[in-house]
Amino acid sequence: MPRWFEALEGQVQAGNLAREDMLDAQWRASQAALADQEAAGIDVVSGGELHRRRDNRHSPPNAMLNHFWAKLPGFARDPEDESAILTRPMAITPKDTNVFHPAAICVGPIEYGDLGLVEEFVFVARYARDPDNVKVTMTGPHALARVAGDEHYGDLGAMMMDLAKVINRNLRDLQHAGCRHIQIDEPLFAMGGIQREEVRAAVEASNQCWEGISAFRWQHLCQGNYAVGAHYDGQIGHRYFDIEEYPVDLVCALECDAIMNEGDMTPRYQGKLRDQQLAIGVVDVQDLNIESPETLVERLNTWAGWLEPERTLLTSSCGMNHLPRHIANKKLEALTRAKAMLLGREAALQSA
Repeated sequence: MPRWFEALEGQVQAGNLAREDMLDAQWRASQAALADQEAAGIDVVSGGELHRRRDNRHSPPNAMLNHFWAKLPGFARDPEDESAILTRPMAITPKDTNVFHPAAICVGPIEYGDLGLVEEFVFVARYARDPDNVKVTMTGPHALARVAGDEHYGDLGAMMMDLAKVINRNLRDLQHAGCRHIQIDEPLFAMGGIQREEVRAAVEASNQCWEGISAFRWQHLCQGNYAVGAHYDGQIGHRYFDIEEYPVDLVCALECDAIMNEGDMTPRYQGKLRDQQLAIGVVDVQDLNIESPETLVERLNTWAGWLEPERTLLTSSCGMNHLPRHIANKKLEALTRAKAMLLGREAALQSA
């Protein structure tokens, strides 16, 4: 995320620039993110969600939550700005009271809204070298429901299922537009206070999102608040997994093609993973040091020596929103070089 985002928004608020100027800058940042991924040799690319992002204090969560809440009927509108949602601060982890989010307030039934996924795909695919390998991400129903203030349902499971129906319709539209890689993000499966029954209901809602989807289905299980750096006002990165037990058996009930996980959680999948592939987060986004390809391969061998090569994918532990661009680029390059090393080793074994 470019550091000038916040300054540019200040210019919009001061009336020196129009909101359209900020939107133009956000889309240009998405183009740059795409170019960086392709230059590094990443196979499945995205627009980096940069056009969704506002308010650097609460980004990236606002790109995962507020961006979509604002598009959904059922959430209260800001009386001073009907184009925005009404929010209240909500703490999201007992581990750090400084970690909170401006949460939307659900005041009525959640009904269909165009979530903008097709528009995003069309834009990114237009500039991508290979449109078939463009991925579009969508926040899952559990995160959207769990962090919101509920003044209507009084039943988290029912709220999640209504969200899942809306998401499913948008994913079907996205698939119809030609998108072959679709991702659902769920960051709260192991958050403090989450009980197994809640995770089980969240998995059911997530599976509902995938109904009728034949595109490659990615399921990303974020680690929670991963931000590092002084500009996050003390929201120093930590892992929700330090609070609750990682519910790997329930996670493996997800009806998806690939699970994207925290790298060092990989051993917990042994004996529980079904037919899914596992995208292993060997690149640590909380570490400002740039890992060597050899280090990434060593991590993979340590964590996933039991997993068949054809079911093994490489990724980062989460997004690189908060990293300086030069560090993010070097981490991406190390990832592709690690892949080349692994493929070379596999080829040598096959020819031996």
